[in-house]
Amino acid sequence: MFGVIISGRPVLTEPQAISQTQFAFQLPAAPSFNHIVVFLLPGTQLPPDTAASVYVQIPPSPDFRFLGAVANEKQSAIFKVDGLEQIAREAQAIAAAGGPAQIPTVTLGVSIEPVAQVNTAMQARQAEKAAHQNGGSGGSGMELVKAGAAATAATNPEAVKLLAQRIIGNAFNFLASFSGNVGPGGVEVVPLKAFQDWWQKFGKKIEMDPSFLVREDQI
Repeated sequence: MFGVIISGRPVLTEPQAISQTQFAFQLPAAPSFNHIVVFLLPGTQLPPDTAASVYVQIPPSPDFRFLGAVANEKQSAIFKVDGLEQIAREAQAIAAAGGPAQIPTVTLGVSIEPVAQVNTAMQARQAEKAAHQNGGSGGSGMELVKAGAAATAATNPEAVKLLAQRIIGNAFNFLASFSGNVGPGGVEVVPLKAFQDWWQKFGKKIEMDPSFLVREDQI
């Protein structure tokens, strides 16, 4: 059902099945890596109203840390993984000193869960990320899946059409106030910066409330 890509390594497509909804990939910590790609294999369709949460467990900690999710509407994502460089260095130092060449194993877990549960984990992850950034550290660059009402709408052609119309309407309403006439024929144009401003504001609004476009008050 799932595949994993780490730069410089073979593609992994056969996880260990822990249960019907839980899967695990065992990843050697050395050579170190800091990004993982997780994707749905071709032909894979998750059950309705579910998404696949991605977790990582880095030794010596026994705890799994939530990274993000993939879903039918977003079938692949890149996740940043911190903390492996030190583990890899320690393993290499032990091997260089003649000790047993035991490379720690990182466990990547994939769990099929209800969209509502994934949304809650996403929001907690976003809050953690924002707090981390406010403390002066950089973001993780993690791509987040948009679940919930907006994702459910994407499975219905009429809902997709309505969603597209509302996105276009949102852009038109914002950009209309920036239009102006240029040239002999008075051609109406909109500055590129205005579109960039709309895109940034729209993206932030989606982050805060992914379902705002499908509510009746947005018609």
